[in-house]
Amino acid sequence: MSEPVVSTESIAPDLLVPEPLVPEPVDFPQDRTCPYHPPTAYDPLRAGRPLSRVTLFDGRSVWVVTGHAEARALLSDRRLSADRQNAAFPLPSKRFSGLKDRRTALLGVDDPEHNAQRRMLIPSFTLKRTAALRPRIQETVDRLIDGMVARGPRAELVSAFALPVPSMVICALLGVPYEDHEFFEGESRRLLRGPEAADVEDARDRINGYLRELIERKRREPGDGLLDELVTQRLETGETDVDELVSLAAILLIAGHETTANMISLGTFTLLSHPEQLAELRSDPVLLPAAVEELMRFLSIADGMLRVATEDIEIAGVTVRPDDGVVFSTSVINRDGDVFEDPDALDWHRSTRHHLAFGFGIHQCLGQNLARAEMEIALGTLFRRLPGLRLAADPDRIPFKSGDTIQGMVELPVAW
Repeated sequence: MSEPVVSTESIAPDLLVPEPLVPEPVDFPQDRTCPYHPPTAYDPLRAGRPLSRVTLFDGRSVWVVTGHAEARALLSDRRLSADRQNAAFPLPSKRFSGLKDRRTALLGVDDPEHNAQRRMLIPSFTLKRTAALRPRIQETVDRLIDGMVARGPRAELVSAFALPVPSMVICALLGVPYEDHEFFEGESRRLLRGPEAADVEDARDRINGYLRELIERKRREPGDGLLDELVTQRLETGETDVDELVSLAAILLIAGHETTANMISLGTFTLLSHPEQLAELRSDPVLLPAAVEELMRFLSIADGMLRVATEDIEIAGVTVRPDDGVVFSTSVINRDGDVFEDPDALDWHRSTRHHLAFGFGIHQCLGQNLARAEMEIALGTLFRRLPGLRLAADPDRIPFKSGDTIQGMVELPVAW
């Protein structure tokens, strides 16, 4: 017997409940249309639920987290794994497919292995150790600006300043010869930006080969860098092996210069694009630490942290199933209007210490103290010593990086 047909015309209008609108899945990641704002294509994610679906390059549907509270909860949840060797681990781009079977120390492992690796490194990245490095950072920044001024009054700021500052600092910290910087900077670019999977794999092999040789030299002739300490205190005692040490060294070397270089270049571009906020910062240098924190939130250069679920997780009215991929859109999370009032504005006076630009939970950025110090010294000194600093090209014509890598400027022509 068929069910009776009921016409909606006979139902009172106030009893009709419309079906919720389900937005079309958004492709992820996407390029920014402005280098310091989230992609406009993410607007439906910002307007929607704190967890929704996006589609990766290979057509795979994964969860994207855009709510601040939900991101903190999930990044602290041991049921989400960072293990990149998990067959279900999501990839942001086809070019990274060749790295799926590679063991990635620190960022790509879970506890207890992650905890053991992190404990080896924590003493070198404390506030006290960072404070001891500040004079060396200041000396490096001053020397680079001296060189810019001598060659001026124009410069390409990425190659002349933004990249050398953190590259010199991380080399000094690790005990990596800075005379090799063109090699590892170039290979780091290939590793992060390809363009093909073969470039990424080859770059990873070349960086690992370089570090393996460097570690062997340090076994014969120890120096005074962090790598030397790890060789004598961890490798020679059997607490770690060469493969793990090479992987740790690669993460520290690449992340130690790439992330801060992008923050300095994009931070400079952003400040020059916001003259009122820059003028306030120049008139009151005490605001500098707060400004660096706000720039971290505002720029969110590491947009798209990846995880894979290992168990059911109930959150925000949805169920994340085992083997589901989970992506954290940091640029959207750090613009959550429930947490940050007027989130698209650059405001030195807001409280931003709870932003997630450094991640959260056990994988929160180990080098955040060093990054803050480098940013404060680099940006503060740059705008103090070059009061006439300005962009030397149309802002719309200055190239910035694609959405599937660390965000930043490809180049930054300036004059003073």
